[in-house]
Amino acid sequence: MTRDPSASGWPKPAITAVLLTVLSAAAHALPTFDEVKRAHQPSDTVILDRQGEVIHRLRTDATIRRGQWIALSDISPALRQAMVLSEDKRFHEHSGVDWRAVSSAAWGNLWNHKTRGASTITMQLAGLLEDDWRAAPGGRHAAQKLGQAVAAQVLDRRWRKDQILEAYLNLVPLRGELAGIDAVSRTMFGKAAHGLDEQEAAIAAALVRAPNAKPRLVAQRACGVLRAMRGTDAKPDCETLDVIATSALQRRAFEPDEGIAPHFARRAVAQQTGKPPAPSLRTPLRADLQRFASQSLQQHLRELRRRNVEDGAVVVLDNASGEVLAWVGSSGELSGAAQVDGVTARRQAGSTLKPFLYAQAIVERRVTAASLLEDSPAHLATASGLYVPQNYDRQFKGWVSVRTALGASLNVPAVRTGVQVSPESFARQLRNAGVSLRESGDFYGYSLALGSAEVTLLDLTNGYRTLANGGRFSEPGTMPSPQPSPRGRGSKAVIDARAAFIVSDILSDPNARARTFGTDSLLATRFWSAVKTGTSKDMRDNWAVGWSQRYTVGVWVGNASGAAMHDVSGTSGAAPIWASVMAFLHAREPSRAPSPPAGLTRAWVQFADRLEASRDEWFIDGTQQAIFAMAPAQQRNIAARITAPANGTIVALDPDIPPNRQRLQFSAAGDKLRWLIDGKEVARGRQAQWLPWPGRHKVQIAGERGEVLDEIRIEVRGAGVRPVVMNKFSPPPKILQSAAPPVR
Repeated sequence: MTRDPSASGWPKPAITAVLLTVLSAAAHALPTFDEVKRAHQPSDTVILDRQGEVIHRLRTDATIRRGQWIALSDISPALRQAMVLSEDKRFHEHSGVDWRAVSSAAWGNLWNHKTRGASTITMQLAGLLEDDWRAAPGGRHAAQKLGQAVAAQVLDRRWRKDQILEAYLNLVPLRGELAGIDAVSRTMFGKAAHGLDEQEAAIAAALVRAPNAKPRLVAQRACGVLRAMRGTDAKPDCETLDVIATSALQRRAFEPDEGIAPHFARRAVAQQTGKPPAPSLRTPLRADLQRFASQSLQQHLRELRRRNVEDGAVVVLDNASGEVLAWVGSSGELSGAAQVDGVTARRQAGSTLKPFLYAQAIVERRVTAASLLEDSPAHLATASGLYVPQNYDRQFKGWVSVRTALGASLNVPAVRTGVQVSPESFARQLRNAGVSLRESGDFYGYSLALGSAEVTLLDLTNGYRTLANGGRFSEPGTMPSPQPSPRGRGSKAVIDARAAFIVSDILSDPNARARTFGTDSLLATRFWSAVKTGTSKDMRDNWAVGWSQRYTVGVWVGNASGAAMHDVSGTSGAAPIWASVMAFLHAREPSRAPSPPAGLTRAWVQFADRLEASRDEWFIDGTQQAIFAMAPAQQRNIAARITAPANGTIVALDPDIPPNRQRLQFSAAGDKLRWLIDGKEVARGRQAQWLPWPGRHKVQIAGERGEVLDEIRIEVRGAGVRPVVMNKFSPPPKILQSAAPPVR
């Protein structure tokens, strides 16, 4: 702040000379118009799509409400007229200081007449540009007024009049935290500055002198401004103006977060770390696609409201560049947790992890697309008990090929494949593809094959994009990418291209998914695409993720609260949204199947016992074969096997029931069976009963010649007595075992 040297005891002429020298130097240090415009920092960041269209506005400065810099040509002519008539009638005539107004103000002060201040628009702008000349609560002292006048004349010589008026309208404080005409227009009148009419312009101009006045006083002042705008003989409707002013001043602020991409906007701004928020950010989003995806999500969720579904999310990636083309984080007004970003929230993946599992098993040559897997009851011993996977419909299909197992999303074959690969190895593969997991593979165990891990929609969709790009991974981009190639900077091969192609071919095959979804489901698009659905435990999460030649689309549907949906499957939950977004993307753009990479062979295969129809199939070179059949041991086990209890079952004897009154029932599939426990025959036929004895036991079924056909091991815990003859009315003991939820 410039000191007032009058208290120093210097002679007044010397004081005046020093003061003028200091003020002149300060005035000549004023910034240029371009510097002021570049330094303008809005309180909002405007998010632009790839074409420059505004798609969102996000507040980033809570201390002030300052809008974007608005060019003078984009400001309402009525507002320009109102501001000049209200604040500086001779603005276009004087050279920064209106000496006639200064004389009039001085004469009025001499006779104690209340007059308008002599401060011009240029002088006010000087005060806005330099803190030393800004008015304090008690008003400006003489040195400040003199400095302001000098600075105004310097500004008038250096800047054009239109530049002075443009800067003034963008910087002037108008009411409360509002500064600049963009903030006032959007806050008080809900429109852009170019749309203000005469009445609104008069109200805005009236706020300059009395920013915090009551509505009636603002309306009175505005009425005078409006009269000046229309001519001295005009009689404006001041009562209507009063109503408009009261309504406008009651609006405190326009929404801090408005537009069609709230979650993406917050993420984009947060990524600008280490620097002040930019006035605008150009992003790779497509405004048309963002609107359609949001509308499609909301429309479908309205149809599912009676099934207890209120949340969802959609993300669309460009396969080549990884750019995010659409990011819909929630269902908006339909959601009770609209601020939660469903694109980055972790949810249970369900069957959407199966493509990565089969790709790994194929490249490790554990299976081929034509290999046969058994879809039948399975009981896997784990550290926490038995793991008993089930299919979504709780039915089993018998022996099926890998193509059918993946396409129809069968659970038991996936778990059997996961056992071959191992959970920890599978977890490493997922992480390599960018699907981050919170825990180790051993933590999830065999259930990882069915998607028991929690993942984000963004990670999962980008993982599918990796499959679409032949196994090459790169990070998704929230800013425009300078490198539009999946083989460019940051790209790396994480999945064998041959396995990625085979999985892609399976997921695009309507016949492969026919056993579960039929041949004419929503997943069968009119253009080439590959897609997989998933449903997590208790129907809490529903997914549809897939890709075309150019795009990868991921959709999640569920409840942010974690509440279960009611009877919502892959085809009724997320799939319709996925299909509509894909159809929008390819309304005028074709999608062709990918070309097979080197190292693949296409061969004709047949299946014994007509398990599946003969067909052409893809193989990694060296793994092809012409006929696929069950091994003799496999055929034998289909004919005769123990169906209950499961291998590894732990039986707990009830202490409240006499041990000799408890029994365990066995059942098996097959004919002419003999039951052996610990090598001793105890019964014959398909069913048997046994009085359990504490300890570990081996249970076997044998054929007529004594050959062992199947066996299990069980454990009995608790006090017991020596075996006695069973009573058919004896209650069964408790069986301790765990079972997996149905997942598709």
